[in-house]
Amino acid sequence: MTDGQKHLLIVDDETPLREAVATQLADHGFIVEQAASGEQGIERLAAFAFDILITDLRLPGINGRELLEAALERYPDIIGIVITGYGTVKDAVDAIKQGAADFITKPFQFDVLLHVLESAIEQRRLRSENAYLRSQLDQRYRIEGLIGRSRVMRDLYQLLETVAATASTVLITGETGTGKELAARAIHHSSPRRANRFVAINCSAIPETLLEAELFGHVRGAFSGAIANRQGRFEQAHKGTLLLDEVGTMSPALQAKLLRVLQEREFERVGDAHTIKVDVRVIAATHSDLARMVAEGTFRQDLFYRLNVIPVNLPALRDRRDDVPLLSQYFLQKLCAELGRPTVTVSQEATRLLMAYSWPGNVRQLENVVERALTFSQGRPQIDVQDLGPEIREHADGAPSSEPLLPEDGLDFEAYIGGLELALIRLSLERTQGNKRQAAKLLKLKRTTLIEKLKRLDPGLAAAGTAPGETAHASAGDLPKLT
Repeated sequence: MTDGQKHLLIVDDETPLREAVATQLADHGFIVEQAASGEQGIERLAAFAFDILITDLRLPGINGRELLEAALERYPDIIGIVITGYGTVKDAVDAIKQGAADFITKPFQFDVLLHVLESAIEQRRLRSENAYLRSQLDQRYRIEGLIGRSRVMRDLYQLLETVAATASTVLITGETGTGKELAARAIHHSSPRRANRFVAINCSAIPETLLEAELFGHVRGAFSGAIANRQGRFEQAHKGTLLLDEVGTMSPALQAKLLRVLQEREFERVGDAHTIKVDVRVIAATHSDLARMVAEGTFRQDLFYRLNVIPVNLPALRDRRDDVPLLSQYFLQKLCAELGRPTVTVSQEATRLLMAYSWPGNVRQLENVVERALTFSQGRPQIDVQDLGPEIREHADGAPSSEPLLPEDGLDFEAYIGGLELALIRLSLERTQGNKRQAAKLLKLKRTTLIEKLKRLDPGLAAAGTAPGETAHASAGDLPKLT
């Protein structure tokens, strides 16, 4: 794909109209995908960051306004164009108020649509997206710092709110960078203990010889350097919540002491015989597989069961890629506010690369990438591909991910597979400068098979070609008036 090409999704249940418009748009340099219903449009939007959405207002099931709303919630920078009949102009005006860039009425000439598109693209380049960003960061999509609107995140919010109302011990698991401490804070701040302290300690960051004193405190003279009595984290968290982060790194001896505290709710400071009773809710967190460590004998089974009363697993960012645009905009808004500069947006091209990356460092890595990109943007109003790190760009230039996105409410299998086929065929044609014979060879297909697939998937592209003997595109003037 050359610079400047726009990815466009057209949604209309009138197949002849939709295919005719798609063909002419492709002739004018747009990369076009089609959907025959609002439901199919939602599926396409969940899997890809389109630059432009053209949708009929009157669709069976999910209508055009609902589709537009979903598109703008997911991608605040998307251009929405609505198609309406004569009797629904008022609906089109309402769609403009909702966030559509423009509307056209049926029947229409293609030149009218092209003019509307070009105007909207220019307007998007010039206008600020602050209002959209504010709507994206609505509380519906966040809880105490955790941000996302994907199904797995909505399920997580519900679980955290349920858990918060109890006094049970919680074990939060998840890869590094998924936000385990944020989840623990969310539980505390939604619980009856929220008026008291939330205390966190990273067990892996403190030497084993000092961790016991950090947890339980010590008295003067208990060890070298203990010049005064000191409270431990359990005492500091009395009536509140204590987070034991990376609990899997505790030594066996300290595991035994922790088990007693959880059972008896009492302990002694290091170097003291006086018993202290506490009322603390304990939340443990780890990126390790504690069940496997139990099987290997490196973690106490009884402690594991005591900690794992309510398990909470945080999803990896690669398992909720549709949250990447929202997270990116959130981090940019926060960073710009700290720097006192106007809010910056992320281009759709850059968004596509961010969504395609596997994020081994999860949300924490995304935040770092966004901060770096903002630095390299050098005051420009939009983060673009060149501002992203080489690991992001190189990943996008390689093979596509082998893990397809499957929405929770399912997808149209035939349409999804057809989209994959069409994407590969287009890529092969780009690489061979439109030579179908060479493209078929790249895909290890017969040329006739490739052409038959194109006739089914993209009739306009099927008629195009540069090799001798192949027919060329029909011109825009050869197509009938679009109704």
